[in-house]
Amino acid sequence: MAFAVKKYSLPVCGTYMDCVSFGRGEKPLVILPGLGIQSVRTAAYMLALMYRSFGKDFRVYIFDKPRDVREGCTVAELAGLTAGAVTGLGLEGACVLGVSMGGMLALELAIEHPELVAKVVPALTAAAPNAALTEAIGTWTAQVSRGAYPDFIRDMFERLYSPGYLRRYRLLMPLLCRLVSVKESQRFVRLAASCLTVDCYDRLPRISCPALVIGAQEDRVVTAEASTEIAEALGCPLHIYPGLGHAAYEELSGDFNRRVLAFFRG
Repeated sequence: MAFAVKKYSLPVCGTYMDCVSFGRGEKPLVILPGLGIQSVRTAAYMLALMYRSFGKDFRVYIFDKPRDVREGCTVAELAGLTAGAVTGLGLEGACVLGVSMGGMLALELAIEHPELVAKVVPALTAAAPNAALTEAIGTWTAQVSRGAYPDFIRDMFERLYSPGYLRRYRLLMPLLCRLVSVKESQRFVRLAASCLTVDCYDRLPRISCPALVIGAQEDRVVTAEASTEIAEALGCPLHIYPGLGHAAYEELSGDFNRRVLAFFRG
């Protein structure tokens, strides 16, 4: 690996938040990933490879959600814990990229903890629940709760990826099913349910730092309209990927990373 990868376990409010970092740059870049079934510690080297282009200019910090998630937790609560972890590493004034659920947390950070955020990119996310998000979260939590992991993985893939991408990577689905443990499934359900508590649309005008919103035309999880609403509320640039869904940041990772990096450099 070209950039030294370091792993952290940060104590925050009675629990721990895991974080991995890499890169040669001095400026901090915080990445908040979306809802997932794999921890950032487990995926550390894969994440460093995926975001390696950021490591030339920045020291990149990718934060997980808390290890222990209480039932009924909210996006605002999770953002507060994230703020504590970011502060604990002394990363005030960081560039912040948040994807999907991570975008919800990024928006909360920029609103409630502006000293931590120099620039923000909320990507493929929403500032309030909508019908698409409610339906997707309801389906996933029901499937995972009853242990129907193949159904969950299949539904998730079909909602996230384009048909062409699905044809190429459909054979990975059985492997992903094996990554879902009972303990992690309980955590996933609680985190997924918290996505429906996102409620920051009316507070978006409080964000004063530069912002770039990225969405996808065929997003079946949060919708392209959700990205448009955020950009209009912030009065900031918006890029919508045509023909792609919620995982546009993976399918066109090269273009996505270049676009985000150009914004953070500018």
